[in-house]
Amino acid sequence: MTTQRLKTKPVKVGKIQIGGGAPIVVQSMTKTRTENVKATIAQIRLLENANCEIVRVAIPTQTAAKAIKQIKTETKVPIVADIHFDYRLALLSIKYGADKIRINPGNIGAKWKVIEIIKIAKDYNVPIRIGVNVGSLEKTVCQKYPKPNTKALLESVARTVEIFEKSDFTNLVLSAKAFDGLTTIETYEAMADLYPYPLHLGITEAGLAFEGAVRSTGPLAILLAKGIGDTIRISLTADPVLEVIAGYELLQCLGLREYGPIIISCPTCGRCEVNLVRMAEEVKQALRHYKKPLKIAVMGCIVNGPGEAKNADFGIAVSKKSGIVFAHGKVIKRCDENELVSSLLHEIEKANHNGD
Repeated sequence: MTTQRLKTKPVKVGKIQIGGGAPIVVQSMTKTRTENVKATIAQIRLLENANCEIVRVAIPTQTAAKAIKQIKTETKVPIVADIHFDYRLALLSIKYGADKIRINPGNIGAKWKVIEIIKIAKDYNVPIRIGVNVGSLEKTVCQKYPKPNTKALLESVARTVEIFEKSDFTNLVLSAKAFDGLTTIETYEAMADLYPYPLHLGITEAGLAFEGAVRSTGPLAILLAKGIGDTIRISLTADPVLEVIAGYELLQCLGLREYGPIIISCPTCGRCEVNLVRMAEEVKQALRHYKKPLKIAVMGCIVNGPGEAKNADFGIAVSKKSGIVFAHGKVIKRCDENELVSSLLHEIEKANHNGD
């Protein structure tokens, strides 16, 4: 495996570039009704604070499409209009300021409808994501492949890409989402070989926060490690801010993006004589808005503590009732257990203030 990125053509979504060697972009989607402009803006602002780089909103009605205009006046992140069934909603969304359109080939309808979207997208220089989903493939594809698989996904992508390319429209991003890891890996490997367009990675209907994060990061990590993928969304049945956090955690784990502190903590065992879970959570919460990339160790005994002291920027290692605070491999101080976290946070803040 290699982390060398495969070359794709650049696509601009507002001020954000996808592909063309740009950093892998982290996306999410609002869970609010877009017609409820106030609630949607509030959720987008939370996503912006979490450093979400592109936000998708559902557009089931004309009212939702028209709401994009006001949403964009009160937010900064590029907005993607998620379109199903009614091609006219794509036309309206573009006119009201959408930075990108996602269409689903499985339900957008006849070829002429897609061509109408292409025409206005060209006029406004708005990119389009062809977003194939294993749960909503075209009827003709389902008849040919009764059990959805990689071949079915690829055929749906190929049919739609052909329409765009024959219309001389290449301002495209592609995705073909499945709910199982192996199909996802096979499909995206094939698309990376077939097309020059940026790829949007994700697992559809992945599940609740914990399960969804695991099911998503498994196959996505394999693809990213092979250099495949230009933007990701970790889809969760949960707060969308968690999708952003999970996305960055994955990219940071693979050395593809930096995103604030990495909290290293031991899993605890019978040697641990303190509430390490509480201590690690306390450190995490205190640094939740800290954007500087740091490696911070919270260790519950002397087995791995000294070794982590050499690898971490900052950390604590605690035994019964007392422990040490260290920075860059050197012990700074020894203190009582109940002073360890506050002492650690003090040293991190002091180093940040001094520009270390």
